[in-house]
Amino acid sequence: MKEIDFLPDWYKSGRRQRISYRTQYVVLAGIFVVMLVWNFVVGQSVSKATAELTDSALNRAQGQNTPQEFSNVHSELIELSKRARSMDAIDCKIDVASVVGELSFLITEKVVVSKIVFSAEKLENEKPAASKAESAVRTTGRKQPIPLGSVRFRLLISGVASQAGDVAALICSLEESPYFCRVTPSFSRNKKITPPASPGGKEIQVSEFEIVCYLANYREFVPHNIARGPV
Repeated sequence: MKEIDFLPDWYKSGRRQRISYRTQYVVLAGIFVVMLVWNFVVGQSVSKATAELTDSALNRAQGQNTPQEFSNVHSELIELSKRARSMDAIDCKIDVASVVGELSFLITEKVVVSKIVFSAEKLENEKPAASKAESAVRTTGRKQPIPLGSVRFRLLISGVASQAGDVAALICSLEESPYFCRVTPSFSRNKKITPPASPGGKEIQVSEFEIVCYLANYREFVPHNIARGPV
């Protein structure tokens, strides 16, 4: 039996064209999707590479600045060390309040002190400095420079006592105190004074004295490492 096709040729041709168009649309859509995915992947890769380059540039810049920062910190450390040495040289390392408190404890009511003088002296084994500007500083109202570095403090104590025995007792107390050493009486002599509250201006006899001693917060060294002077 022979089949008879009643469909016209123009219908068949149009159908084939429509199928071809749909196929082309599907292919184009697939290509578009692939391009979008590709652009997204490439964009992510570019962003990641840019971030890595930025981090590398920052690390390189920090690495270049590190030697300079180290040099600055090292210079500051040297300057602070110099200041610390200068402050250590200027510091007299004595507690004046404690020394005065010890004197107040040792001096009895039978002794009246009229003057206490603190003076700094270079230790005998200390080498002289090259110039005065390096070894001492001057203060307003002083004619003599104040020595710096290793020094010892000399005390001059002047006053009056009821009797000569009271002066001797004060000297013994100073020698027994851990605060003082090398206690030496400069003089002790009788003297007549008129107390302000004395009726009729009657004179009384007292013992005037002057004592020289040193604060016992230093140690001197002589050859062969023999210590001289208390600590």
